[in-house]
This record gives sequence, C-alpha cells and structure tokens, in this order.
Amino acid sequence: MQGYGTGAYGLREPRRVRDLARQYALVPLRIFLGVTFVYAGLDKLTDSAFLSASGPGSIGELMESVRDSAAFPGLVDLGLKSPDGFGHALAIGELLVGLGTLAGLWARIAALGGALISLTLWLTVSWQSTPYYYGNDLVYLMAWLPLLLAGAEFLSADALLASRRRRSR
Repeated sequence: MQGYGTGAYGLREPRRVRDLARQYALVPLRIFLGVTFVYAGLDKLTDSAFLSASGPGSIGELMESVRDSAAFPGLVDLGLKSPDGFGHALAIGELLVGLGTLAGLWARIAALGGALISLTLWLTVSWQSTPYYYGNDLVYLMAWLPLLLAGAEFLSADALLASRRRRSR
C-alpha cells in the first residue's frame, strides 16, 4: 500500500479513478431520489381517489387516520383544512423536487424541498411506524442531506450554468 503523494491509493488504485469516483458519488443518489419523487408526484396527480377530500384511498382519509398518532397533529390539522389542496401541493412539490434533482437545477433548493417534504411526512404519516426504521420517510430525509450539503457539481444544469458564468467574466 502506497502513501499519500505517490499517485496511488490503497490497492494501487490510480488517483484519477478515486477522484472520479468521489466527483460522481452523489449522482446515483440524485437519480434515485429524482426518479422516486417524480414517480410519487405523478402517481398522486393521476390518482383521482388520492386527490379527493374524503373516501377510500383519499388524502383526507389518510390524514384523518394518522392525525392522533402524528408527532405534530397540528401539521395534519393544517392539511385537513383543504385535503385536496394539500394533496395537490404535495404532488406538485414532489414532481418539482424530482425534476430539479434529476436535472441538477437549483439542486440545493430541490434537496431542501425534498428534505422538508420527507420531514413533514415522517412527522405525520410515518411517525407511528414501530420500530421507526419501518417508516421510509426518515430514510428519505437522511438521503436528501448529502445533496443539500454538496449540491450537484457534476452532470447538472447547475454545473453548466456555473461554467457559463465563469467563461463570461
């Protein structure tokens, strides 16, 4: 095993390979979260039962069922004032977050939106999951944090816009 400054790491791995791996490490996470949130948003927008204020499979029924077990029932009460409006806002938010994440456009803002959606769902819908790791919203919340911190420096609209700004100076 060679030390630092010799051009190799670990098992004689060239520095270029490790640097490339480090640069593109968050791309698979971006793709996964982006596709998942686009799918979730489209699924909700195309499900007329979900976007209803009441009835089987509706957002209203879901919120009524989790209200008493939510960490913050006030959040659920806020959504219950207009369940169909809340359902539309959630679906459109997921769609925009997913598209922004996939394109790498305003990636940190998209990641913040994804983290806030995941946090809200964790504190309301997933809160009663026991043990806590059965609820997936906490995992999504944690998955958004690296993208929130690092942004999308590679294979992204943000990187393209940044390079154009640098060239125009």
